[in-house]
Amino acid sequence: MATVIIIAGFAVITARLIVWPAQGMPPRVSAIVMLAGPGDRLATALQLAAQRRAPMLVISRGWKGYSGPCPPTRAGVKLICFEPDPGDTRGEAEFAGELAKRYHWHSVVLVTAREQDTRARIEVGRCFGGPIYVVAVSPPSGSWPYQIAYEWGALFKALVLDRGC
Repeated sequence: MATVIIIAGFAVITARLIVWPAQGMPPRVSAIVMLAGPGDRLATALQLAAQRRAPMLVISRGWKGYSGPCPPTRAGVKLICFEPDPGDTRGEAEFAGELAKRYHWHSVVLVTAREQDTRARIEVGRCFGGPIYVVAVSPPSGSWPYQIAYEWGALFKALVLDRGC
């Protein structure tokens, strides 16, 4: 009986933190920050910029630019593309935190994948003190088992090993 309760509890926590995290954003924020990774993040970030949801769009090109080139600039939106160092979510959070101080951001929306939502909020929250919202894209189909296992490991690392900004 205890095993069933533990498994059910783990499934509920996984569903809430990784598969279906809370999402949404207000009409406007200080910046749109796209984290690198799988899914159609760029189209979502560009759509938010086209809707003028923020005056600044920040695009992570990933480690050594693996996510592709910087997109064309948008009228009325300041565009910043960067390669995080270190080349992971922590590096992206550190860079976003530096920009937040420089440009006096009050709030941000992260464009990421659903499975990265919780961890991204934690890591960016260590480097930025304002409200953090998430607009997430779905991972590529068929990748959920891998993504769940990866995110639990990455979440453990973020909570226990990489605690600073």
